[in-house]
Amino acid sequence: MDSNKNVTSFNRLEASIQYYLDRITPYTNSRWLLNLFLLIIFFFRIVYIKGFYIIAYGLGILLLNQLILFLTPKLDLSLRNTDEDDDALNLPTRSTDEFRPFIRRLPEFKFWYITFKALIISLILTLFSIFNIPVFWPILLIYFCFLFLFTMRQRILHMIQHRYVPFTYGKIRYTGKNTGQQPTKFSTN
Repeated sequence: MDSNKNVTSFNRLEASIQYYLDRITPYTNSRWLLNLFLLIIFFFRIVYIKGFYIIAYGLGILLLNQLILFLTPKLDLSLRNTDEDDDALNLPTRSTDEFRPFIRRLPEFKFWYITFKALIISLILTLFSIFNIPVFWPILLIYFCFLFLFTMRQRILHMIQHRYVPFTYGKIRYTGKNTGQQPTKFSTN
């Protein structure tokens, strides 16, 4: 009988978390500002305590992995059969080409949510001294910078090779079949 009570409690907790996640979904800028705020708090906590470098390194690797998934198309063109025509592997460049929209391997909301959970868990882990493993942090920093530069170089070369841009800045957005309306461009202004 006690296990049923625990299950219903977890179901209610899960439903309430999902309710709040559904409510904050449209507020993209606010969500990312919250993550930036948590990242700044985490950074200052690491600097102030002068420890928990392993936690920071693990968080950095996780965030790098999520960023790569966010920038990668769901259907990776480089993994297709190489016997196909090379023009079939590229995104359309002419108006007569087939339109294939950019679909991310990791959607923006899931990227934000995983990042948010990772930041919260990392902040919680810095409260326990057992996770403060002594390491020589400059080596971790150099290795992370090398890993970041290498993987981002690889991802950018992949974008250039297959001619896709994962960002909406500067892309033309069509409003529909209304005649007389011109296409509008996304802008950060």
